[in-house]
Amino acid sequence: MTPITEVEGRRLALSNLDKVLYPATGTTKGEVLHYYAATAADALLAHLHDRALSFLRYPDGPRGLRFFTKNPPPGTPDWVRTTPVPRSDDPDARQVLVQDLPALMWAANLVVEFHTHQWRRQTPAVADRMVFDLDPGAPASVVECCAVALWLRERLAADGLSAYGKTSGSKGLHLLVPLEPAPSEDVTAYARSLAVEAQKALPDLVVHRMTRALRPGKVFVDFSQNAAAKTTAAPYTLRAKDRPTVSAPVTWDEIGACEDPAGLDFLAGDMAARLERHGDLLGPLTDPRQARPLPGG
Repeated sequence: MTPITEVEGRRLALSNLDKVLYPATGTTKGEVLHYYAATAADALLAHLHDRALSFLRYPDGPRGLRFFTKNPPPGTPDWVRTTPVPRSDDPDARQVLVQDLPALMWAANLVVEFHTHQWRRQTPAVADRMVFDLDPGAPASVVECCAVALWLRERLAADGLSAYGKTSGSKGLHLLVPLEPAPSEDVTAYARSLAVEAQKALPDLVVHRMTRALRPGKVFVDFSQNAAAKTTAAPYTLRAKDRPTVSAPVTWDEIGACEDPAGLDFLAGDMAARLERHGDLLGPLTDPRQARPLPGG
């Protein structure tokens, strides 16, 4: 029998709570839902607010079927809000908004990674943040990503911009920059220019093109996720890996001191203590007072 629980006045059917989703740690679906409800909710909801979501679903764990979905899943409750999202192939497309705890728990029960656009629902294709996805090609690791992140931080600062870091929850690192609203195509162009500049400054470490043959031993500075149609793993989301890794905010001291990939490897069980110690390290991204204009915009 599927248990029914009430979350802030909404009745939810939570299924398969004993199912092991993360085989390497034995982490169950019930433990995943507890992470979202008891640890991540406040911080995560602040970063999901007013952003259309896409989901990477993995209902049978990371070793089972995995698939992306942008459209609201079948059976989405009528109280879960959606928003129009312009698409060339579907002018009537809508995507889910997760604005409160009931919607968060409904989505988490589907077993998903949360991915967001860089723009808010009120202004499609007008970004209020910029992202660099630093993706290492083996044998490079997050250690090399940290070296690139430090260079990008200084370069962004020269243009009056502040950067904040989080692990991808996989192999790499994400840098996020709060912006005064700017067209996504302009943000993409600026981010690309910095990726090209980084490759010129660090030719043995950086590549700005996605071509696989160029990437072994280097860090791919992916600027493309600033495009209006693209999404990026949200802060605090769990990832579909063998262990319940988190896309976890990190300090610049941690980035600067990273000499071993294990030093920036965080699981769901690590996050309560980190939030207690640091608060939301990405809080400036949700504070309009921290936004700065896109250079040349």
